[in-house]
Amino acid sequence: MTREGVRNVTVTEGAAGSTNLPAACCDAIVLRHVYHHITDIEPFNKRVHTSLKPGGRLAIIDFVPRKGSQVPDGVPANREGHGISPSVVISEVSAPGLTHVKTIDNWPPGDKNPTLFLVLFRKP
Repeated sequence: MTREGVRNVTVTEGAAGSTNLPAACCDAIVLRHVYHHITDIEPFNKRVHTSLKPGGRLAIIDFVPRKGSQVPDGVPANREGHGISPSVVISEVSAPGLTHVKTIDNWPPGDKNPTLFLVLFRKP
């Protein structure tokens, strides 16, 4: 961010069950290649909800489980391997009150060999 001269982005390291962000501090949160590793899903997602301002957006960029891969240590068994399905993301993230806006199955758009998906949410 410093190299690019971007001053309105703050990188914060989260914990197993928390974003470590204050309440209503964020217009947007982006989680890339992270969500499938979160171990304490409910408290983490509640904290994401709390950290977003009204109208705030959450973007989760991740990948579907790889066949035959093992679930990372500590994450719920519903992962069905290393990765996570968009349907599980939608179910879990919607629980504390975020609204699913859309899912893009092949992320980034136009990539010849997309390996990721994007799920977008908004806080009412």
